[in-house]
Amino acid sequence: MNKSEINYINLALIHVGIALTLFYIPFLSKIYALLIAVFGVTYIINKNNKNNEVLYVSAYLVGAEVFLRMTGGNLNNEYVKTVVSLLMLLGFVLSGFSKSSIVYWLYFLLLLPAVLITMSNQEMNLEIRKAITFNISGPVCLGLCALYCFKRQITFSQLQNIVVFFGLPIIATLVYLILYNPSVRDVVTGTQSNFATSGGFGPNQVSTILGLGMFVFFCQLVFMSKSKVITALNGFLFVLTSYRAIVTFSRGGVITGFAMIVFVLIAAYLFSNPSGKRKLKWVVVLSGVLALSIWSYSVIQTSGLITKRYANQDAAGRVKEDRLGGREQVMGTELELFKENPIMGVGIGLGKFYRVQMLGQEVASHNEITRLLAEHGMFGVLILLILFITPIILFLNNYQNIYFFSFYVFWLLTINHAAMRIAAPAFVYALTLLNVRIKPIEKTNKII
Repeated sequence: MNKSEINYINLALIHVGIALTLFYIPFLSKIYALLIAVFGVTYIINKNNKNNEVLYVSAYLVGAEVFLRMTGGNLNNEYVKTVVSLLMLLGFVLSGFSKSSIVYWLYFLLLLPAVLITMSNQEMNLEIRKAITFNISGPVCLGLCALYCFKRQITFSQLQNIVVFFGLPIIATLVYLILYNPSVRDVVTGTQSNFATSGGFGPNQVSTILGLGMFVFFCQLVFMSKSKVITALNGFLFVLTSYRAIVTFSRGGVITGFAMIVFVLIAAYLFSNPSGKRKLKWVVVLSGVLALSIWSYSVIQTSGLITKRYANQDAAGRVKEDRLGGREQVMGTELELFKENPIMGVGIGLGKFYRVQMLGQEVASHNEITRLLAEHGMFGVLILLILFITPIILFLNNYQNIYFFSFYVFWLLTINHAAMRIAAPAFVYALTLLNVRIKPIEKTNKII
């Protein structure tokens, strides 16, 4: 093994230790959250952001966010999004940003009308102020990340480092989940999302970050495992992550992770020479066998209930009318609000309060697309056009980012089932805007 591989193993072991420590001494989680930010800023400034260290630290924070939340380490719900946003501002100071990124300045301007509508509300109170913060933090984080990443040149080696930094805190998440719930079979009694197998935290968000982990460790396994030890480690992490994602009984993250893997394999096949294409065919076959094995084991451990979950059935095998766990009704109200307020929208954060009148209860949106339409009106339509089209245009001028479609589909699918509760979709979306240059990895700066 080379030095980089030894460092990778050591970092993985450190994160196993972090999970063990925080499981038994929970109050240290807040200190851990603060240390990430403090050491991250120090690291970026010491390196003068020469190799886009801002992206490494941000990727680590994004990978750690759900772990921090389930261990009580988040100082508030918007902590990671706020820190990532501030890191992007630090990146602007140290490294500037593209002068041609005017489209994302326009994006920020389009967010303002809905904010002003809400702020002018005569019944403005603390709850509405919280609703503004809750709904604007994700879009602002996305915009700042997009401004930093827009046409920024990085090497494939640097991009791979970003992927690694996603994965390290996910290792800690996996260990914590096992400590919290060592026996899946004992806690699975129905087909609803399972908090016990999700570390006591929201299964939707846990599934989302584990779905990202599936992609991370699969890419490490296929593209970066040179020795037998590293191959075994990444293979084990991929299997474990996939299994724990499935048994959260939250489908969104698993389906997203699977889609990311499919797209990266397609991209790798298109980029490969004839010899590489032949090898990738075997990778696809072996991946299929591995996926079938993971699913079969999950079926056994859940006594077949996981199959019913994905077939949209309850424990008795009856088909549920609502395929998305109540989300269709919320999306329906948002589309209705858009029809009634097509120009200006109802105002950012106010959709939740209008739903009290429409549904008789306060329900936060799980779909960022319909939320943008309801709360921003036609400005929301323009925002979506910018978000959908800009990455595609940039990709057509730079085909070297083999992760492009995987990142794009992660953002798109995640905002459809988990909105922007966590920073992951905002940051991963911005990675689609990078200008990637493929170089031999041994000639570029290595972090691990």
